[in-house]
Amino acid sequence: MSAGAPLLDVTGLAAGYGPIEVLHGLDFQVAAGEIVVILGANGAGKTTTMRALSGLIPRRGQATFAGSALSTRPDAVLRAGIAHVPQGRGTFTDLTVEENLMCGAFIRKGSVDDDLAHWFSVFPRLEERRDQRAGSLSGGEQQMLAIARAMMSRPKLLLCDEPSLGLAPLITKELFEVLEQASRSDGLALLIVEQNANLALAIADRAYVLETGRIVAQGTGAELLADDTVKQAYLGVG
Repeated sequence: MSAGAPLLDVTGLAAGYGPIEVLHGLDFQVAAGEIVVILGANGAGKTTTMRALSGLIPRRGQATFAGSALSTRPDAVLRAGIAHVPQGRGTFTDLTVEENLMCGAFIRKGSVDDDLAHWFSVFPRLEERRDQRAGSLSGGEQQMLAIARAMMSRPKLLLCDEPSLGLAPLITKELFEVLEQASRSDGLALLIVEQNANLALAIADRAYVLETGRIVAQGTGAELLADDTVKQAYLGVG
């Protein structure tokens, strides 16, 4: 975690769907190079938080990123340096693996060959299937593709919504190792929503717990791993 002002600073975040208010004034921060995890039961507002930050739904409150007001337009959010890996992966199923990756780099100028080669080296299975349609990949391969595609924009902050959803434990472990490595080695900030609380908290610098659209607990990953209430509610410890 870096010193100084946070990379992402959110105050009073409120959002919902039509007349249904889901988030009720969230305050949280993410520093440059920091891994922050959001935990909560289904319906707590985790995915809504991600969608609000990336501009997919209207939001209220204040949000600054890298010292400037964060736009509410998805394209401007991406250009500012925030990439979003949505729940359910969201690959372009009719495009090939390589075409998906090139879509992730559409805001970039100049050659992206080095980045393409890098992510093919990180996920060799994607290179083996570079000419294969994304819709024909396994769930784990599609999640690898979704992460690599987002990283092709070279973001400062990556929003990951349930990266382990529906994946085998070994694939999940591999993905979390890649995410942690990108943060620790390259200074990427991560904001992760995850049901696998044990795995997420093990790599987290800090974490927040959401309940019915409000933050009810926060602390370091180690602190929340040791918190009896959190363990009972989210870690399967009775």
